[in-house]
Amino acid sequence: MITIPERPDYQGGSIVNLMATLIAARGGQAMVPVLNALPTAALAGGRHIVLLVLDGLGSRWLARHGAGSRLMEDRVAEMTSVFPATTASAITTYLTGDAPQQHGLTGWFMWFRELGCVMSVLPGTPRYGGVGYSDAGVDLRALLGHGSIFERMATPSVAVSPACIAHSDFNLAHLGRATLLPYQGLNQMFRRAARAIRRAREPSYFYLYWPGLDGIGHEHGMESAEALAHFHAIDTQYTRFLRDIAGTDTAILASADHGHIDCRPEDVVQLADHPELSGCLALPLCGEPRAAFCYVRPDRLERFTGYCRDRLGERFDLHHSQDLLDAGLFGTGTPHPRLSERIGDYTLLARGRAVIRDQLPTEKGFRQIGVHGGLSAEELYVPLCLTRA
Repeated sequence: MITIPERPDYQGGSIVNLMATLIAARGGQAMVPVLNALPTAALAGGRHIVLLVLDGLGSRWLARHGAGSRLMEDRVAEMTSVFPATTASAITTYLTGDAPQQHGLTGWFMWFRELGCVMSVLPGTPRYGGVGYSDAGVDLRALLGHGSIFERMATPSVAVSPACIAHSDFNLAHLGRATLLPYQGLNQMFRRAARAIRRAREPSYFYLYWPGLDGIGHEHGMESAEALAHFHAIDTQYTRFLRDIAGTDTAILASADHGHIDCRPEDVVQLADHPELSGCLALPLCGEPRAAFCYVRPDRLERFTGYCRDRLGERFDLHHSQDLLDAGLFGTGTPHPRLSERIGDYTLLARGRAVIRDQLPTEKGFRQIGVHGGLSAEELYVPLCLTRA
């Protein structure tokens, strides 16, 4: 049995279980346990439900920096995200109600055997560049093989999405029966949502997604002045939103897909500096820089494991990917039929603040300060905020 200090709690403490609560509260049938901290009865009788997902807002970060904020005042619990604790996997959970074990999306970069290439999953382009899914003639709904959470609810739904991604192949593939409301900017997101809530003629579910904090965290770090200022801007608009929908009999929940951990230049392992290790790989690294899925050449297995142990062992734990699957890190129940081939032969799980990156010839070098995808408490735990209007 492998030892993992922190892990998702799919038995009643994760965002998967939160979505089970919301499915049941909107008249659908939950297939996994509901959230222990929010049983379905806690939302019973309300007319509307709003879920606000603030990309990158970790629970431990909110506890450190949120004093005096309305979001901190409304915080009622913390949950775990999923594994990997990253947008591609966790937002897909919010949009399907499934854990990665079922929806099968395992990180920003993912090997699609059926397409014959490594894809940047959310933009929908091959990692080396090129056109997206639909322009390449790929039916994304058929490729992914999972449904929309908006199809699992018995009430109408509204998805309030950034205009830059609202009509992306990924977003449309998960829209289901929901009405799509694109927006430009933080203020407009809340304004359009408030207007839609006040105009709703029947009980409804509203999903709001804001990516701004995550982007600032990547560029400047989550401990930066820029991240703190942006959080306070979010909190100000959130507080105004609550006033705007007062009296609508709405339960408002706020959470996140993952948290961040800030890394330093010395925390970054560049694969180009380890040609012997690179020579053992059959594909570029997949998944995330803090949870890297490694596809190893069969004739280099011993060399690969020895190198990781001897040269990277202080920064990364090396696991058979199948062991992580068997240990339940991706979820419970019957796995997606292609999950095993999407997590490689081995996984490098980061310790401390370490990350590992490779770079294709078509890619420009870049630095991210705030990173995620691993299993530290900073990355894994997200807040649950709840209030009523």
